[in-house]
Amino acid sequence: MLDALKSLFRPDAPRHEVPADVAVAALLVEAARADDIYAPEEREAVARLLMAMFHLDRDAALALRARGEAAQAEAADVVRFTRVVKFALDEDGRRQLIEALWTVVLVDHERAPDEDALLRKLAPLIAVDDHDSAAARQRVLARPD
Repeated sequence: MLDALKSLFRPDAPRHEVPADVAVAALLVEAARADDIYAPEEREAVARLLMAMFHLDRDAALALRARGEAAQAEAADVVRFTRVVKFALDEDGRRQLIEALWTVVLVDHERAPDEDALLRKLAPLIAVDDHDSAAARQRVLARPD
């Protein structure tokens, strides 16, 4: 057991990273659950966003959402997902992700302090600056219902 723990701190230790699509799904689920309420409209928003982002049919998006839910539930923190996303997506893709995260957070037309805190934390972790995150939030708020 001691060897297993030591291996976690070796730089050459294998990392068990999730695929990029699962990382994106997990981050969307994290945003939806940030206020401790995972409402049906948030679940639906996550599925719709996954369909659009990955060009999936509904069944594939629901399966990906389920994988994201499972990954998010077992993760100690979001860093394992943000690390994957940061390197898997280009700058435009990361901006689209932050807009998708704001879409999930604002689907209920409320901004809880925990949701704001999460998005402030996630933006720099996925290499999106505050200005781009604020602009994404404004675009989401400007959308008609």
